[in-house]
Amino acid sequence: MRWIILVGLVWAGAAMAQDTDLELVLLADASGSIDQREIAFQRQGYAQAITDPEVLAAIANTAYGSIAVTYVEWAANQAVVADWTRIDGPEAAAAFAAALTSKPRQAYGRNAIGAALVEALRLMDTNEFDGWRRVIDFSGDSVNSYSGPPIAEAREKVLAAGVTINALPILRPGDPGRAHCGLEARYQEMIIGGPGAFVVTAETRDSFAEAVKRKLILEISGTIPDARTLARR
Repeated sequence: MRWIILVGLVWAGAAMAQDTDLELVLLADASGSIDQREIAFQRQGYAQAITDPEVLAAIANTAYGSIAVTYVEWAANQAVVADWTRIDGPEAAAAFAAALTSKPRQAYGRNAIGAALVEALRLMDTNEFDGWRRVIDFSGDSVNSYSGPPIAEAREKVLAAGVTINALPILRPGDPGRAHCGLEARYQEMIIGGPGAFVVTAETRDSFAEAVKRKLILEISGTIPDARTLARR
């Protein structure tokens, strides 16, 4: 009798999971190098991108016509700014954008990149959605990590769970970036991984929102950009 009850509970839990095309964690830098003005700028960039008609068209064209997304800021700790939301049209996207831009900063301190990646995986494993693809969208302006698990260890744990990690390096003024194997190259080497993983770079403050939009469209559609760097396994 207990076995029957247990099986029934498992089936009930499975039935409650919401099928969707993509589970997406937007993992945004809120460490000490990011001031309050830049926190607001980053959130606004993602809010603008998630409500863009081209992004909504990409969502509509997925197999399920929806994605599940959450926005998490990371530093020494990790904080959920906008909780998991099923986005299947303009109304849901607008609600997510409003949640994203209405909360105070909650993550502080120095980088803990490995801990951020592990937390993103935990949030996927414990949500109510069942996406046939799972992606972590990691953004930041550094590859330094001062606490928590090492980046390589956390990355391997995420990849072993079948999750893809893409990255958006934010080049700071004076950063040599791509030309001299700077932050973009280090994200390609140390952060991204999984099937079709890639880097899209925000080369200037003015290009940030457009880079976010382009990256979201690629992730939602499952398209691999021409100038991709595939993950090492």
